[in-house]
Amino acid sequence: MKLSARKLIRCAAAALLLVSSLTILSGCWNSKDIQNMAYVTAIGLDYSEGKYITYVQVLNFSNVARSEGVELGKKVPSWIGKGVGTTVIGSINSLFATSQLRLFWGHVKAVVVTESLMRQGITETYNALNRYREIRYNVLVYGTKEKLTDIFTQKSILNMSPLETLMYTPQDTYEQYSIIMPIQGHKTIAAIHEPTEPLMIPSLSITKKVWNEDEKHVPMFKISGAYFFKDKKMTSWMSIEDLKGVRWTQRNLGQAYLQVPKQGKPIAVLFLRRPKFSIHPVISGSKVQYDLEVRISGRLAELLEQESLPKLEQLGAQTIKEQIEETYRKGVAANCDVFKLRQQLYRNHPSVWKRLKATTLDEQSLRHVRVKVSIISTGKYKGRVE
Repeated sequence: MKLSARKLIRCAAAALLLVSSLTILSGCWNSKDIQNMAYVTAIGLDYSEGKYITYVQVLNFSNVARSEGVELGKKVPSWIGKGVGTTVIGSINSLFATSQLRLFWGHVKAVVVTESLMRQGITETYNALNRYREIRYNVLVYGTKEKLTDIFTQKSILNMSPLETLMYTPQDTYEQYSIIMPIQGHKTIAAIHEPTEPLMIPSLSITKKVWNEDEKHVPMFKISGAYFFKDKKMTSWMSIEDLKGVRWTQRNLGQAYLQVPKQGKPIAVLFLRRPKFSIHPVISGSKVQYDLEVRISGRLAELLEQESLPKLEQLGAQTIKEQIEETYRKGVAANCDVFKLRQQLYRNHPSVWKRLKATTLDEQSLRHVRVKVSIISTGKYKGRVE
């Protein structure tokens, strides 16, 4: 098909315009090479003498990327910046003056806050961070008693990347040793605004008593307990020992170790997971009590004394019941609703909750605890059934 001269001229002009555009747009003038940016991976927040203090941990991704060129076991340096201001954003802004490179916030994975800041209140702090478009909603949140500089200089086992520590990958540890669940930023801010849901933030600490590199003690991260909040401010802290009963109410429980005693002497060890948990409010006039029920299954990991499986299940259920009751009593003493009992009243009986919301929990509020344990595997050895 023949084209007219006018159409040929139009086609030639369009082609020339396209070539010119490709020449002009051959590069993105606003882009930055990835090696020329500083990647913030964790933020630490403190409050002292009316000032907010922000710490940032910055990693060079060429040192932590998993590639053939990276030497496994080579120590990876961490850079830590510190900013001070009368507001959270003001303290962060003071970092820019000396950062040398552009700070990129899209890889922030954890936020660690001190007790001083938690007593001041974390709502405004999280709102300030969450307004920035690069910071994601699913950052992990921790409280700590440690110095933030010690937290951010902590190394990983085998001198792997700092991104392989418990602070960044708590789920790996939780799957093996489940007591306190990790919590993400969006769940933190949702819980703190709920009238009946107690916010529980894991407490991040450092221990020097467990691991050695040759003869040298090597500090490692540990979840040592949890902080609880009321009216958006931290009110109390409970140790991981005090919170042992909480794990039996976590539906995503990865693996929990239970030592089964008989007459004060351990006779077996069970590994239990994925409990089914329910709370039933019992309303009688102006009084509310709660029945708590747990059903859980697992495997027999160690048998120190010959005993039938039904008896082991019975003793295991009794041990879990005692741990739940002990944790509840310690929670009441610390003014913490650790099992979220009142939340069930709020969700399922809102009219009763409005009438009785001023009441507090006491030791008699937990009426019954019922636990059923099922051992579904005895490993390569068969348990004796009687």
